[in-house]
Amino acid sequence: MTQMNVESFNLDHTKVKAPYVRLVGVTEGDNGDKIYKYDLRIKQPNKEHMEMPALHSLEHLMAENSRNHHDRIIDIGPMGCQTGFYIAVLNDDSYDNILEVIEKTLNDVLEAEEVPACNEVQCGFAASHSLEGAQELARELLSKRNEWTEVF
Repeated sequence: MTQMNVESFNLDHTKVKAPYVRLVGVTEGDNGDKIYKYDLRIKQPNKEHMEMPALHSLEHLMAENSRNHHDRIIDIGPMGCQTGFYIAVLNDDSYDNILEVIEKTLNDVLEAEEVPACNEVQCGFAASHSLEGAQELARELLSKRNEWTEVF
């Protein structure tokens, strides 16, 4: 297989075992700041995927609530394949800390009574949300917490 520019295109998706949290890479800026990018894989690639309303709501809930547990979250964005999310953080090289942030954030999802910014003013597809679906994904992921460090 030819080496690709995108790191995940070089990952053999047939060999990974979801769920997991994997450090994808580190990008260093000109002034020494470092961005750590993580792959939070929720569903097994090419076998299952998250339904869009549930994924969309989980994105909103994680994006909003994760920042209550970490002040250097840059972004939490869904993968186009609908199997997981990318999480980017600034200047935090602690894998264990990121696992803890994810766990606390998913527990927040379970306690949520509504999806933040789930309206036409703040969201580009406000009709496509499912709090219940997001909570089911969070429950599923938390039930397999002991597997998060095992990628293969």
